[in-house]
Formats: sequence, structure tokens, C-alpha cells
Amino acid sequence: MEADDMSHDGEPTPRRRRDAGMTREAILRSALTAFTRFGYDGVGVREIAQKAGVTAMLVNRYFGSKEGLFAEVVDVALAPRTVVGDDLSTLSRDAAAALVAKTAPEAESLDPFLLLLRSAANPRAAEILREGTQRHVERHLKSMVTGAHDAERTALFLSVIAGVWLMRKVIGNTALAEADPAVLSRHLEAMFQTLAEPAPDARTAPTAGDG
Repeated sequence: MEADDMSHDGEPTPRRRRDAGMTREAILRSALTAFTRFGYDGVGVREIAQKAGVTAMLVNRYFGSKEGLFAEVVDVALAPRTVVGDDLSTLSRDAAAALVAKTAPEAESLDPFLLLLRSAANPRAAEILREGTQRHVERHLKSMVTGAHDAERTALFLSVIAGVWLMRKVIGNTALAEADPAVLSRHLEAMFQTLAEPAPDARTAPTAGDG
């Protein structure tokens, strides 16, 4: 439990108890909204604290610094399975359907991709984002994408997701924004399936003189 120590006129007051869990959650919600909308460099701890109904000092007490707060926000944003699911047998189909739904013009705009996009210009924020993506998304996907060149195929899989998200949702590419969702899903599923399935290693492919 936390408490406020001083009254508005600076005099000590009976300590008003504050639920630590609820306070922490309020700060994280405020920070997630702020970082997603304005990026790491576009908002300060004071603004985040104000929206959460606390002081900047209390934010630093919970999270140590703006950097520490951002790292926890990245964990909160990237931990849920938003596009890449858990079922290997339906991985490509489910990822395609989820991506089309998440990038629809009418879909919620407060999404993890915007957190990445608007904060990546800051080198330290980019490092935190890279580590968070590897920990929560890339590692999970790579565990299902087995076979030759699995790391590269996993990265390409994620690059397709990021590219479609950027072109369809952020830039609003006309062809993608107006595409029939079913058709778009089929194209994406085929691309994801190609990347998810083990591919022959070119180094072991037979040459023209073999056989």
C-alpha cells in the first residue's frame, strides 16, 4: 500500500492509503496510451503521471525511470498473441486472418505496431523494442518455424506482418485498404505458409551433374 503524506497546503495529513497494484496499473495504462500515440520522445513522465492521477515522483518510485517504464509498457504491449498464435497446424491461416482484421480501416488504432513505429527513432527505445519483440514474438514464432534458415524465415514472417501493418493501416495504401478481406487473407496465408514450412537447404540441393 502507498500513501499520500502531505495536504495541499503542505501540512502533514492522516495518511490516505493507496492501492499499490491499482496505482501501478493506472500508470501503465497511461504510459501505454501516451507512448503509442506520441512515441518515446514525444511524451514525458510528468504528462504520463498527470493522466494517471499521480505524481512524477511516484512513477519513478514504481518504475525507476522513463526508460524503465517504457520497458514495462513494451512487455505489456507485446506479450499478448495479437497476430502470431500458438497452433502450428493453423499458424499461417490464423496469422493471415488476424493481420487482416487488425489492419482493417475501422480497427482499433491503439495497437502495438504504433508503439514500435513511433518510438523506434530513439536508439535506446529501439533497443528495448528489439529485445521485447525477440522475447515475446520472435522467440515464440521461431519455436514453430523449424528447419533450414529458421531464423531468417522467422524474421521475414515478422517483416511481412510489419510491412502490411504499415502500408494498410498507417499509410492507407488504397489497394490494401480496399481489398476484399477474404482475398487478402488467402494471399497472406500463402506467403506465411511458404515461410513457415521447412525449405530445402540450397547448400545440399543436387547439382546438374548429380544422379
